[in-house]
Amino acid sequence: MENEHEKDVRICVFGDSIGKGVIQQNNSGRYGLVKIDLNALVGQKNIILDNFSKMGITVSKGLSIVKRHAAKLSNYDRIFLEFGGNDCSYAWNEIAENPQDEHIPQTPTTVFEDLYTEMIEEIKTNGGKPIMLSLPPLVPERYFEWFSENLNKKNILKWIGSVDVIYRWQEMYNLKVVLLAKKLSIPLIDIRSAFLSKRQYKDFLCEDGVHPNKSGYKLIYETVIKAILDQKMIPNGATD
Repeated sequence: MENEHEKDVRICVFGDSIGKGVIQQNNSGRYGLVKIDLNALVGQKNIILDNFSKMGITVSKGLSIVKRHAAKLSNYDRIFLEFGGNDCSYAWNEIAENPQDEHIPQTPTTVFEDLYTEMIEEIKTNGGKPIMLSLPPLVPERYFEWFSENLNKKNILKWIGSVDVIYRWQEMYNLKVVLLAKKLSIPLIDIRSAFLSKRQYKDFLCEDGVHPNKSGYKLIYETVIKAILDQKMIPNGATD
């Protein structure tokens, strides 16, 4: 008789709030975690998930978390990585106070690529099988209104020039992720295109403009599950 545990799929996630499943509750400033049954999406297999994602972290903090769990990385069938959303962000309060100064993002693009590369090499060295996720798009108008509340909006706009710049800047970090996956020959699941293929992708994001709502997370999970099944990224046909 086949051991029922042979059908189990062990995966883990390293990422920020989106990797964690953080969702804005009732258009308020409070956040909770989305609840979606992954096993119902997969079907036959039983998903055993360890989620090491944390809200607000960058790839630098993510790397330290990966290193902390290095000894058990080989135990997972796949390791999902989701970073960049916080790395591309700025200290908006500092910009609001000093729009005449130069400001840098939390993680400059060259540093972002170097640290992400180090993270992937750390995982592979310890027997893990990484899969990268692209970044979901943001809604620049919503995001601007959310982060600039109680700040000097005029000064922030003076520095960035246009709200649309926020979208393009985040898109550049997404491109870094896509190109890095290709460079390192790491499987990439393109969740960004899943959003942008919708006629109104904004309907899949919360009022803060950055976190997916429940429909958005369902779209992410369906996209991920479809990719790992279609590309045989899990046992009974897993690729190396």
